[in-house]
Amino acid sequence: MSSVCILTPVVVAAWPAFSAAVFAAATSLGFTILDQTSSAIYGSTQAKGSTEVELEIAQSELVTDSLARQEQLCVTREDVTVTFSRDARGRAAICVSGTGRSKDELRAIGEELSGRVVQQYVYRRLMEEMSARQFLVVDQETDENHAIRLKVRHWEN
Repeated sequence: MSSVCILTPVVVAAWPAFSAAVFAAATSLGFTILDQTSSAIYGSTQAKGSTEVELEIAQSELVTDSLARQEQLCVTREDVTVTFSRDARGRAAICVSGTGRSKDELRAIGEELSGRVVQQYVYRRLMEEMSARQFLVVDQETDENHAIRLKVRHWEN
């Protein structure tokens, strides 16, 4: 017997789980993580001529008791910096900025990265839940669209 499970990107997480998903997604796309000192400096001295786009991660509701409203995670690749933060409503917001890039280019980069963040978060939560319920991952494939297909098995005694 087989089944298909389609997961919608609703993110309900504590900040550590969300930040782990950000780091995994960012590094898979060639971004590097900026430390807190670098991100604080970057936030206050943005380059002249830099274009900026603000995005939200679709359908995200973050329960972030340990995250202050002004805390943020920054990643960078070439001339683009992406800052993940928690806005006043508690939602995950993304600011994508870069020099010599159009708003459409920056929006595409931000949407690709935010899609990967949601995917990584859901993947991690799914793997944790399957492990807790004693499911065994038999096979895992990632296709050209970055969709992850898992084959799992569960034996009952």
